[in-house]
Amino acid sequence: MAKGDWIPVRGAQGTHSRQAHADLPEGAYEREMSKEGFFGPAAFLYHPRPPTGWTSFEGPLRPRAFDLARLNAADPSPWAAGVILQNAATEMRFWKLATPMPALARNADGDQLLFVHQGVGDLFCDFGRIAYRAGDYLYLPRGTMWRLAPSEPTALLMIQATNTHFRLPDRGLMGPHALFDPAILDTPEMDEVFRDHQAEAGDVRVEVKKRGQVSTVTYPYNPLDAVGWHGELAPVRLNVKDIRPVVSHRYHLPPSVHSTFVSDRFVVCTFAPRPFETDPGALKIPFFHNNDDYDEVLFYHAGDFFSRDHIEAGMMTFHPSGFTHGPHPKALKNMLSQPKPATDEYAVMIDTRDPLDVGEAAASVENTAYVDSWKGG
Repeated sequence: MAKGDWIPVRGAQGTHSRQAHADLPEGAYEREMSKEGFFGPAAFLYHPRPPTGWTSFEGPLRPRAFDLARLNAADPSPWAAGVILQNAATEMRFWKLATPMPALARNADGDQLLFVHQGVGDLFCDFGRIAYRAGDYLYLPRGTMWRLAPSEPTALLMIQATNTHFRLPDRGLMGPHALFDPAILDTPEMDEVFRDHQAEAGDVRVEVKKRGQVSTVTYPYNPLDAVGWHGELAPVRLNVKDIRPVVSHRYHLPPSVHSTFVSDRFVVCTFAPRPFETDPGALKIPFFHNNDDYDEVLFYHAGDFFSRDHIEAGMMTFHPSGFTHGPHPKALKNMLSQPKPATDEYAVMIDTRDPLDVGEAAASVENTAYVDSWKGG
C-alpha cells in the first residue's frame, strides 16, 4: 500500500463552528466525515436538520439490530453457537450455557475474547482456574485449552481475532495506567478447586476449531494436567467495572478513546458510566458521523442506553460503513443539556476495518423495524 501525506486541505465556508463538537451554530446539527475512523483528517458539516432524518432506507446498507437474548441455548460447545457477524479478521458468536461443558475447547483460529453478559461460574484452562461473573472479559490466547463450569446460566459474546492476536491499545500521553491499570488483570490460579478438576477420572474430549472446522481429540485423562507455569502469556480477566473512562467536561470524546483491546483489523471498546460534559457549548450526545472506513457494532450489556431508543440489554446493533448515523431522535433534545449528571450504561463496541457479513443466527432474531427508528429525527 502506498504511503504518504494526506492531501493538505485547510478550509471553511458558510456558517460553522470554530471547534469540533462545541459551540455549534444555533439550530444546527453537526456531521463529521472522517478518515481512518477518528484518527485521520476530518470535515465537519452543519445542517439545519438531523442528517439521519430519512423517510425510507432500502438495501443491504441499512442499519440493523439483533436481539441476541432471544437466541436459544446451543449445544454445550462454543463452536455450536451461531455466528452473528464475521469477516476474514474476526468472528462474533453469542453463546448460552447452563451446565458445565462436557468437552474442552481449543481455538486454533486465533485469540479469543469471551465477554460475560450474564452468569457466574469458573473457567478451567491450561493455566488453572479463574472465576467469572457478568461484565468480565476473559482473554484466551490462541491454542489455550479451556472449559466453562457455570454455577448460574451464562450468556457470552465471543469475539475472535482470526489468525492474529489481541493487544492493549496505545495510551499515548495518558500513560500505561490510564483506562485500567494492568495490575488489575487477573490470571488463573492453580488452586485446590483446579486440582480437584484435574483429578476427575474418565476420557476427556478436546474440540479444536481450525479454519471454522472442528476436530475432536480424546484423552484417557484430563489434559489440563499442568502442575505449574511461568511466563508473560496467559489468560486474563478484566471486569467492565474496573475500567475508568477518560472524560472531558468541555469536549465530547470520540468512541476510540474507550478502546480496551486492539487487533490487526478491528478494535474492541467499552462504554462504561461517565459524567456528561458540563461546558454549556459542548455536545453531550454522540455526534453524527460517517466513519466510512469502519463497520460499527455495539453490544448492549447493561444500563440505560441514552443515545438509542427501544434498545435493551442483550441486543446488538450493526451500522455498516457508508452512511451517516448518530443518536436517535429521543436523544437530540438533550444535545446540549442532559437531565442526569452521568451516563448509566455498559456496552461493548467492535469497529472493523473490513465489511462484516451477517450470520444466520443474527438474521433469525433481527428487528427489521430498527432502520425506521430515526424517522422524524
